[in-house]
Amino acid sequence: MIRTRFAPSPTGYLHIGGVRTALFSWLYAKKLGGEFILRIEDTDLERSTQESVNAILEGMSWLGLDYDQGPFYQTHRFERYKEVIDLLFEKGLAYYCYATPEELDEMREAQKAAGEKPRYDGRYRNFNGEAPEGIKPVIRFKNPEEGEVVINDQVKGKVVIANKELDDLIIARSDGTPTYNLTVVVDDWDMGVTHVIRGDDHLNNTPRQINLYEAIGAEVPKFSHIPMVLGEDGSRLSKRHGAVSVLQYKEQGFLPEALLNYLVRLGWSYGDQEIFTIDQMIEFFDLDSVNSSPSTFNTEKLTWINEQHIKMAKPEHLSRHLAPFVTELGCDLNNGPDLADVADLLRDRAKTFIEMANSATYFYQDFEEFEAGAAKKHLRPVAEEPLQLLFNKLQSLDNWQSETIHEAIQAAAEELELGMGKVGMPLRVAITGGGQSPAIDATAQLIGQKRCLERIKMALAFIEKRKEG
Repeated sequence: MIRTRFAPSPTGYLHIGGVRTALFSWLYAKKLGGEFILRIEDTDLERSTQESVNAILEGMSWLGLDYDQGPFYQTHRFERYKEVIDLLFEKGLAYYCYATPEELDEMREAQKAAGEKPRYDGRYRNFNGEAPEGIKPVIRFKNPEEGEVVINDQVKGKVVIANKELDDLIIARSDGTPTYNLTVVVDDWDMGVTHVIRGDDHLNNTPRQINLYEAIGAEVPKFSHIPMVLGEDGSRLSKRHGAVSVLQYKEQGFLPEALLNYLVRLGWSYGDQEIFTIDQMIEFFDLDSVNSSPSTFNTEKLTWINEQHIKMAKPEHLSRHLAPFVTELGCDLNNGPDLADVADLLRDRAKTFIEMANSATYFYQDFEEFEAGAAKKHLRPVAEEPLQLLFNKLQSLDNWQSETIHEAIQAAAEELELGMGKVGMPLRVAITGGGQSPAIDATAQLIGQKRCLERIKMALAFIEKRKEG
């Protein structure tokens, strides 16, 4: 069975590059009927935090990237790593290295001075003498000295590295804690990972890890190294380019499926199609179509994709995501129409849930004053007669539906021999407080008859006061 994994380090938040890696791994497993594993690589005890773990789990949950196994924590597996290190010692493939930091610095400086590539020179590789006193050794892996490592990468193509280019990497620190290159190999072996999909910043680790897989008798997984996500200035995506944590996009009012749609298109394509549902992503995704060049993150394009997904989504789905934004503005969702109906009405005029929430407040909250510009333009003395006539007609309606409201507005316009705008715009400002809203009949239906009549009265009082000067 195909098994992929996402293995973030909880030393920061779940960032955009990490999410795209998780998405590609998740899609590949889903497409091929495999399993997707979440692993928390928390062996960096100084920098790992529970806050970061929580942010990773919350981010994955919000995105809907469900995992079949996990989360597994590397800090719970130290005994297992020790077993594998012992196995390497038994095979003669691991050794203690007593080189001090000062000794290593001197070695590198000498290599640089000689025009050589700085690397560990293997001075303790075959050491049989007395262990120096007072030095806690690291443990190194005896990397093969001959031959080469061939990586048949599904994105990068064939990559060949000569073993003589690789030094003996540290697999356990002087305090006994295992290092990344060892833990990742043991975990992938134990968890049956068949395909490793990760950022190409890990490519230089891959030949070392392949040698470790082979040394412990594990099957080597297939690798796919996907290129970096860059900011619009061409540098690696960072805080200066805007949101970094995926949860910031949640706070900014983006739909999770819109963010995933945008990320899947960063470095992957399916013809000219831009908008994908989750099911379509799963159906069409293919590692062979992943571009080997870096991709540039563009917030404007993400916002456009979010706008398209808002237009496509079911009203109930929109309302679930919209609710926190509306309540944050002080609205009581029990004091107004069903939020799904409001979201359905507003969907064509919003790029984010922040915009949608700002447009939704008048359905749940009464306002004390009208938007100044809109009132100045539309709540003039000339609007008094149309508004009074509308009040009378709307008050007499027994069936408060958009159709009957529309008929009342049309009848008032015809009776006064005015264009619909001369009647509809004063009504819009009166019942919403501003000059922008969806269709006024549908808007009035959701606001409700009682509220609309009270607000028209308020507008008439405003006009009366304006007449008085």
